[in-house]
Formats: sequence, structure tokens, C-alpha cells
Amino acid sequence: MNYYEQLLNKIEKKEAVIGVVGLGYVGLPLAVEKAKAGFKVIGFDIQQSRVDQVNSGINYIGDVVDEDLHEMVKQGYLQATTDYARIAEVDAVAIAVPTPLDEHHQPDTSYVESSANEIAKYAHEGMLVVLESTTYPGTTEEIVKPALEKKGLVVGETVFVAYSPERVDPGNKVFKTKNTPKVVGGVTEKCTKVASALYRSVLEGDVHEVSSPAVAEMEKIFENTFRHINIALANEMAILCERMGIDVWEVIEAAKTKPYGFMAFYPGPGLGGHCIPIDPFYLTWKAREYNYHTRLIELAGEINNAMPEYVIHRMMHILNEEGKALRGSKVTVLGVAYKKDIDDVRESPVLKIVELLEQHGAEFTVVDPYVPSFRACNRVIETVALTPELLQQSDIVLITTDHSTFDYEMIAQNSPVIFDTRNALKDVEKPNKYVKL
Repeated sequence: MNYYEQLLNKIEKKEAVIGVVGLGYVGLPLAVEKAKAGFKVIGFDIQQSRVDQVNSGINYIGDVVDEDLHEMVKQGYLQATTDYARIAEVDAVAIAVPTPLDEHHQPDTSYVESSANEIAKYAHEGMLVVLESTTYPGTTEEIVKPALEKKGLVVGETVFVAYSPERVDPGNKVFKTKNTPKVVGGVTEKCTKVASALYRSVLEGDVHEVSSPAVAEMEKIFENTFRHINIALANEMAILCERMGIDVWEVIEAAKTKPYGFMAFYPGPGLGGHCIPIDPFYLTWKAREYNYHTRLIELAGEINNAMPEYVIHRMMHILNEEGKALRGSKVTVLGVAYKKDIDDVRESPVLKIVELLEQHGAEFTVVDPYVPSFRACNRVIETVALTPELLQQSDIVLITTDHSTFDYEMIAQNSPVIFDTRNALKDVEKPNKYVKL
């Protein structure tokens, strides 16, 4: 039996030991699902605090069920470590590490590179390595594959390499890691088949095979660029509709009645999360290598990135109508998470908004039941509880995240002025001074 057949046999019998590098929003849910499927899983992370929490059965990711993590650890199916030498124990490993942008808005693949190099140190024949981190087309074959080949391994024969993009939507009540379809592209056909076999043995969602890692990498960026551009269109429509005296939210609801050819996207205070604000820039950077300028993508980025400043300018006009300046005004900001009902503040536009509020001399207070504190304005900012007294003492209340737990009727009754960037009060009676984005 060759290495390919041996690995397929181990996967089929659930005898393969699975590694997951990076125990964050992508890695921990993946590790838990693989453990629940009956595989022994070893999670790797450079943060000792995360490793300690996992080994204690303590959950820190919203999309993971507390009881699932605790039970998998208790039964011995899941453990975590900072010791990358234990890569030698695994038969398959997924890389789920951050891929941020650097200060020049260029891809920072240092986490992928360091992970690939650490894996290569302890890699062995008959192993599968899958990159899941979102990145530019070519990363798997330019970074992961060469790292293993330097060890003397032959990709497609003695080691198997593939790319399968993560599809994590924090807070989604319907689609989780378990039931979301996966795309898999291997360096060779055998790489694709063995990676697909592993995912089919773990997940309920369909596994769609493509011809190469580059296709899978481009597919992931296309998903997020699609959203990026359409949100920019919604934001630009909101700006134009405001000038024309038209309710953009009513326009979108009307457009949604068309049963074909339209998909609703909504305006807001800006983009947040790890994917949509970042991934399209991976593609624009890579495109320059091919002497192509991605004008539409970059223009969408300009529109979306400018929304926090637009929110501030709208607030200035609203306060001006009340005979007040933004400087010295008491602003209550409702929500710092980048989307509703989660605790994730990565790339949240509210971080920029509060920095602008401080620059303009406003006195701001932030409320978010999911986020006890966050870092902005070069310091840690503590959030506070939402009370009628807080709202009554405000000059303006800015709704930036439409958490379901907010009492919108109470907000409407006690806020002197509301600027709602999420159309959160659509189902309650509006106060006298209520303005939507």
C-alpha cells in the first residue's frame, strides 16, 4: 500500500491524527468538529493562554458550543499545545492562521510562512497539509509546497498539499463549520482526493473539488470581493439617497421584491471583520504582478473605508440643527462589534469612528453587551451598561451595531437625538429627532 492509500485508509477508519495550527475563529471550530467526528485532534497555537483554555475545556469562540469543547477535551479527542514538535504525531494538519495586511496595505503572509516552516521541520511521509487561511492565489504553491519539498518530500506522492478556504460567518445561526460546503483544490489529483476525503468524513456540507489550489484561493477572494463591492454600492446609494431626500432602506426593501437578478446588501458605518475589509486587497496586490489594475475593487475600498468619516460629518450636521457642535457634545455609541450579536471587533469601523470623535473633541461613551472592553485611541476603552439615564444625558445616540439584545423601544423613548446607521429602529415608534443613514 502506498502513502496515498495508507492515508485514505486511516481517514476512512478514523485512525488518522489531525492537527490544526491556529486556534482562533477558524481553527477552534474546525478542531472541535474533527474531534466530534471521532478523530484524535491536536491543536497548535503560539498563545499559551489559548492552549490553557482549550485544555481546560474553556471556550472563547462564539461559534463553538461550550459543551462540545468541554466534552471533546474530557473524552481525550482534543488537546492543545504550543510545542510544534508534536506535528510529528499527526497524519493531517490544517493551517488556520491570520493573514492580515501590513501598514502599506500589502499581504502579510508571515504567519503562513512560519507555520509552513514549523510543519516542515517535523513533517513525515504520508502526511496531508491543508492551508485554510484566506490569501492571494498562488500562496499554497509558493509558500507551503516549497517548505515541504526542502525536507525532501515529494508532493503528490509522499506528502499531500491542498488549499481549502475557511468559510466562517461569526454569529450565523444557520450555517456553521459543520454544514457549510467546502471547496478543495490540491496540488495534484491525489492531493485533492485525500483532502476531500478528510473533509467528507468530518462535515455535513458538500465538498466541491477544483483543479488547483490557485482556483480555490481565487474562489475565496471572489466570494469576499463580491460582498465588498456590493456593500460599497449600497453605501454609495445611501449617500446619494440622503442628498435626494429618499429613504435608501425603503428602496432596498422594494428592490428585494424582485424574485430574480437582485440580492440585498445594506449600507452601514463601514466594513469590519477579518475577511471583507482585507481579502480584496490581497487580490489587488497580486494583480500588479500581472500588470493589471483592479479599479472596481479599489474604488469599492475607497467608498467603504470612507464611511466612518461620512458618519461623523452626518453627525455634525444633525447636531448643528440642534444648535450644538460635535466638540463638547456627549455621544453615546451603541455597539463596537463589527456585526450584530457577536463579540468580534476586528477591523470594526467603530474603532475609527471613536478615534474621529476624540479628534473632534466629543465626549463619547460606548455600549456593547458583547464587548466589555476594546482598544482604540491608543488605550483600552471600557464599555458601559445601557440605561435610560445614559441615553437621556446624551446629546446624540449613534447606533453602529444592531445587537438583538438592545431594547430599541427604551432607546427610542429616552434618546433626545438618534442617528441610526443600521436601520435598527425600523420596527419601533421613532422619537421626534430620528435620522437614518
